[in-house]
Amino acid sequence: MRSLVCREPGALALEERPKPVRQGDEVLIRIRRVGICGTDMHIFRGRQPYLSYPRVMGHEFAGEVEEAPAGGRFQPGDRVAVMPYFSCGDCVACRTGKTNCCVDLEVLGVHRDGALADYVCVPERFVMSAAGLTLDQAAMIEFLAIGAHAVRRTAVKAGEKVLVVGAGPIGLGAALFARLRGARVWVIDSREDRLAFAARIIGVEQVVVLSPQTAGQLSDQTGGELFDVVFDATGNPAAMQTGFGYVAHGGRYGLISVVSADITFSDPEFHKREITLLACRNATQEDFDTVVEAIRGGQAPTEAFASHRALLADLPTILPAWIEPESHVIKALIEV
Repeated sequence: MRSLVCREPGALALEERPKPVRQGDEVLIRIRRVGICGTDMHIFRGRQPYLSYPRVMGHEFAGEVEEAPAGGRFQPGDRVAVMPYFSCGDCVACRTGKTNCCVDLEVLGVHRDGALADYVCVPERFVMSAAGLTLDQAAMIEFLAIGAHAVRRTAVKAGEKVLVVGAGPIGLGAALFARLRGARVWVIDSREDRLAFAARIIGVEQVVVLSPQTAGQLSDQTGGELFDVVFDATGNPAAMQTGFGYVAHGGRYGLISVVSADITFSDPEFHKREITLLACRNATQEDFDTVVEAIRGGQAPTEAFASHRALLADLPTILPAWIEPESHVIKALIEV
């Protein structure tokens, strides 16, 4: 089968590899659609903290069942999506339902080879039915679930003022699910095209172009109170540190981004405001179910998110261009 391998930072190549052989509890999936996300771009650039090369990227995907365990939940031909966070089920986190932060977590496309290939084998318990969804929609469940998880983890409430810093797909997903909870949502980014998407497609209340005046603008727009909930989805350590200053007294700060850096903040300000600081990692089955319900209910604008697409064989040539802001990528999909 074909596999698209990132051999080292900046080097993608299509290779022929053996078709995987399904083990007893696994589902063999014929991959049809793969979403490209910030993690893949970080891998390509050599900025992903949990990865070793070579690696087949790709963890946002949909496909069709080729083979499945006898008597299981799936039959050949079923359309499926995958939760790409392989948890052990037994550790201290898994026992409390927090499978997204399993002690021995392995993420498909990061810790083990992923979905930029013709086939992949996945343990059946991580496979979910995508019946009634298009392939494009099924491939977008995962990135939207990360935003949904962050909104659930920070317990966003109707009427609260929410600020999302970073209008990439993950930030836009957080903005979407905060708005669906009835929050008043602001979005900051340096890219005006993504802010236009947030205003026009997500329907956020305010967008702010990042500038030296941003802090003052946000204070003025909130009557000096700032935000009940702030999310950082930038992947930028300086932005993550700046975000502490946007949190209202008694507010919550959700860090969706993960970076290879230490994050510092003013302890007196942190205590004075009694900020609740929350890491928001990946998602759980509950979050995936929330996204599927929103898609089926017409509340998630998946068609608008799908801004770019290409064939698997074309990705080595086109990915470097997609990384550049001038490409105006929101969500790129690979057709396999």
